[in-house]
Amino acid sequence: MGNVLVLRMNLRKTGYWSCLLLMTVLGGCASPPQLSKDQPIYWPKPPAAPRFVYVTTLVSGESIRRESTEDRFFKALTGAKGEARVFVKPFGVAAKNGVVVVTDTVLRQGFIFNLRRQKLYPLGRVGKQGLLSKPLGVAIGTEGQIYIADASAKKVIVYDTFGMYLRDIGGFGELDRPVDVAMSPDGKRAYVMDAGGIDSRRHRVVVYSSEGVKLFEFGARGRGAGEFNLPTQVEVAPDGTVYVLDAGNFRLQAFSADGQFQRAWGKVGRNFGDFARPRGLAVDGDGNIYVSDAAFRNVQVFNPKGELLLAIGSKSLVGKPGDLAMPADVAVDELQHIYIVDQVFKKVEVLRRLSEQEMKAIVAKRKNDE
Repeated sequence: MGNVLVLRMNLRKTGYWSCLLLMTVLGGCASPPQLSKDQPIYWPKPPAAPRFVYVTTLVSGESIRRESTEDRFFKALTGAKGEARVFVKPFGVAAKNGVVVVTDTVLRQGFIFNLRRQKLYPLGRVGKQGLLSKPLGVAIGTEGQIYIADASAKKVIVYDTFGMYLRDIGGFGELDRPVDVAMSPDGKRAYVMDAGGIDSRRHRVVVYSSEGVKLFEFGARGRGAGEFNLPTQVEVAPDGTVYVLDAGNFRLQAFSADGQFQRAWGKVGRNFGDFARPRGLAVDGDGNIYVSDAAFRNVQVFNPKGELLLAIGSKSLVGKPGDLAMPADVAVDELQHIYIVDQVFKKVEVLRRLSEQEMKAIVAKRKNDE
């Protein structure tokens, strides 16, 4: 231990170029793949105009910590390996105001990535209250509260922004199998997706106040308009439209804030715009809808009319940046970052939607390089 401390002290006296030279000689250290600014990954692929770009990958607390030159040098000298992934089977994801929350069904807990503090906090494994059994969908309220749907506990558990338990919503008798939760834009309503089960008729959305008072519910099991079959996700758009990923019917349904059916689209199939194994759902600030599909191994993006815009993510079993093997949930934050959970690679892939100005600049550069 003493030698390690001495080594760290000596590193502070080492110049940048000496550090760089030694790291080159030693071959560096293992770490998640990083892209240079000259080699970005875009979607869709050329020659189409790019709309999204790869940003980074979240696998542990190291993913959000700014690594100093000293830290990199220390890893090179000691042979320390790269990031140890904290996930075993990640599923749900939500992001807002510099906070990313990810649930893990095997570890029976959540993880809070606080990007501003560069800290990773555990969630749902400490104390008698707030323990998680099978955490699935997650949402973040307007004041930073974290709402997690627990299918085994049959309730939604609410935490503060640091993961401290606040209260429960629902419970045995009220909910059969809560699989997801979404908050209204004003933060006053929690829409809970209650998937029931194979033998249950209660496939519905149950709406609560943010404090846990039941307001109303809508939906039942079936194939008709406004009915659900094993729904997996619920999301609320900025204009208050409620979207339900009706996975067993291979479609998306849209409702008013009060649960009135508006429209539906989608069918089972193998073509773009179809659904095969839809799992995750998100809506961005412009009302575009993102649906991850574990069979297609991508995320399809639709406009509010249900028209397919494009698909993002690269189908692969390699695990490079942008690769997807079994995508689960997807989320979009207020800065147009897209967060995609992949259960095979045990990661959260982070992309960003390009502005029109950025897109035009990239297209112009391509033409100049031809």
